[in-house]
Amino acid sequence: MSRGALVRFLLVLGLLGGCLALSLNQKPNLGLDLRGGAQFVFQATGTEEAPANAENVDKTVEVLRGRVDSLGVAESTLVRQGDDRILVELPGVTNDEEAQEAEEQIGKTAKLTAHPVIGTATSAEQKPKKGNQVLPSDQGDILEIGPTALSGDDVTGADALTRDDTVGYVVALEFSGKGGDKWADVTGKAACSPLGDPKRRVAIVLDGKIITSPEVNQGVACKVGIAGGSTDITGNFSQAEAKQLAALIEGGSLPLELELISDRLVGPTLGAEAIDASIEAGIIGLLLTGVFIIFIYRLVGAMATIALTSYALLAYAMLLALGSTLTLPGLAGFVLAIGMAIDANVLVFERAREEYAAYPSAGLRRALAVGFNKAWSAIIDSNVTTLLAAALLFILGSGPIKGFGVTLSIGVIASMISALIIARVLSEMSVSTKAVESRPAVSGLGNVGRVRAWLDRSDFDIMGKRRMWLGISGAALVLAVTGIVTQGLNLGVEFTGGRQLDYSVSKEVSVDDAREAISDAGFPQAVVQDADTADFTVRTGEISNDEEQQIEDALATIGGEVDKIDDQTIGASLGQELRDKALIAFGIALLAQLLYLAFRFKWTFGVSAVVAMAHDVVLVVGIFAWLGKPIDGIFLAAAMTIIGLSVNDTVVVFDRIRERWFGSRPDDSFSEMANKAAIETMPRTINTGLGTMFILAALAVLGGDSLRDFAIALLIGLIVGTYSSVFTATPLLTYFQEKWPMSRVKREKVERTPEDSGAVI
Repeated sequence: MSRGALVRFLLVLGLLGGCLALSLNQKPNLGLDLRGGAQFVFQATGTEEAPANAENVDKTVEVLRGRVDSLGVAESTLVRQGDDRILVELPGVTNDEEAQEAEEQIGKTAKLTAHPVIGTATSAEQKPKKGNQVLPSDQGDILEIGPTALSGDDVTGADALTRDDTVGYVVALEFSGKGGDKWADVTGKAACSPLGDPKRRVAIVLDGKIITSPEVNQGVACKVGIAGGSTDITGNFSQAEAKQLAALIEGGSLPLELELISDRLVGPTLGAEAIDASIEAGIIGLLLTGVFIIFIYRLVGAMATIALTSYALLAYAMLLALGSTLTLPGLAGFVLAIGMAIDANVLVFERAREEYAAYPSAGLRRALAVGFNKAWSAIIDSNVTTLLAAALLFILGSGPIKGFGVTLSIGVIASMISALIIARVLSEMSVSTKAVESRPAVSGLGNVGRVRAWLDRSDFDIMGKRRMWLGISGAALVLAVTGIVTQGLNLGVEFTGGRQLDYSVSKEVSVDDAREAISDAGFPQAVVQDADTADFTVRTGEISNDEEQQIEDALATIGGEVDKIDDQTIGASLGQELRDKALIAFGIALLAQLLYLAFRFKWTFGVSAVVAMAHDVVLVVGIFAWLGKPIDGIFLAAAMTIIGLSVNDTVVVFDRIRERWFGSRPDDSFSEMANKAAIETMPRTINTGLGTMFILAALAVLGGDSLRDFAIALLIGLIVGTYSSVFTATPLLTYFQEKWPMSRVKREKVERTPEDSGAVI
């Protein structure tokens, strides 16, 4: 082993060791769909003086955090979505009563008040004078406080600052004109009591709790108080403590109202089943992919499979390091990336096979090194386009779609590390032995493979029939659009608004009987379907809790004991926004891919790839329309992934076309070069496609209801995308080349030798 290879091997061991240590010492953040609980989305509305913008909503989130903490929910999530929405996730809240209580507690408008302190009390149950309250204070004692002296409307600002004459941070308050007068009055009365007397304090109350009760300092005159419309609350605060108190005060002074626009109750069994199914699918898919790659590429395939097993550890450690939340679609993204991870190795091995066939005397190790060097361009371009799709999912998506974008990005990066670093080290070590050098067939690189040899002998003229291929694509598009128009789209509740409920029953009941019972109960428009994690899924428009109970009672009459597994309510406004975001995301994805490919290749390449991508997505949507499959948030994640898969395949073909064209002779035709490139990359396309199909087939069979539709969409997209890269995008490019030709890059023809055709690292 060379010194460089030894260094890389030690670095790989160090990397995997660090990932293992992180994985053993840190727990993942599980999304609501994996752990179970309640999810709420609130819409904030403000006033002209206090608009519902990002800054003000962030302050309101701090107020809500205190309310959620008072519910006793561990590891809750509160985040702002966009500028004026708040997402609240409460793990472990899994029944209607708890969810209703949480909704009422969280959704009420924050009210901040300031009160004079009457004195201390012996207990919180002590009966106070009429109009007074007895509350525990922030300082550990119990105070009796008087009626409200000023309200949150009188507070115009609160900031955490440092002053030259104070130790630590202070909370600086600003008051309106009337608020300043009220503050001067309450502090002036408090200043008449001696230092240390509870009556010298002023209590600031939020949501029935005293959040601070500072004492008026000795420099304030009796019956004069603190004038000027501002004051400082001191207390040797740290920066974090001062910021939190300032956020609570300012958030409580904002007149923002919160309107519930979406709520969802997820049973805890969903998480266990989804995790088990995804792990099982991942293991089976990995084994099948490994067996297939070893069968095709033998020794180097075995090394790539070993490297592939490290992918899971790398991806998991990256998820933990970023503090990302793992969701159900996210699990699917990780499993899918296992199949995508093998693509880089297939590209390298196919290039190495070509190099060894051209220069067998130079050895296997050199052929492998050249394979890595030559495949680098296609690997980078194909993975960057997938990362673009993942980034758009994160930026434009929400909830599980955003989570899928994060985990897909992590998966792509981890797969590149696995393929280009770990697999390279192991492969170079394996082919460097004398035993393997003397038996090149064992390595898997000794010949170009049966498929490639058969394609070369057959000399297919794919581009010669380009009009026929484009005609087939056009006919398929017409059929897909016909399905969309005539059958309509089975839009999920995320888009239409309404309610989706999952039920399990103790007796065996058919879907037809359940549908009839629910229709007889007064819900003839309800959509009743089989569910994987329950017996039935019922989708309706907006219904009340009483109406939901009627559905449950109707099922009980024929099914015995009824258990509600999942309950989702989504407002129509949220559905409209999701539809708009889906269209925007799709449009921006096409534009981003077009710009990137135009930059890396030429604008004609970009247009050809984008047309093929749009063709692939429309076909998948059309097939789902004909099959009556749901178009929901999970499908959106699949559609964006199809864009990545489609352009990934197309880029590999285009990269070879560009390479052949730039190195061709002046009298060579572009169509011939494109035809050769398509044939040369076909073994890679077939092998990568089959490897990915093993993963998706495992997901389709084992992945549960939502993952099954996700996997079906990707399977269809993978087949369509594989077809379109050769039979749609490439024929289009040849037509564009005739009208807007791409010139060759003139370079001196140099006779290649084993020494200068590739670096040995």
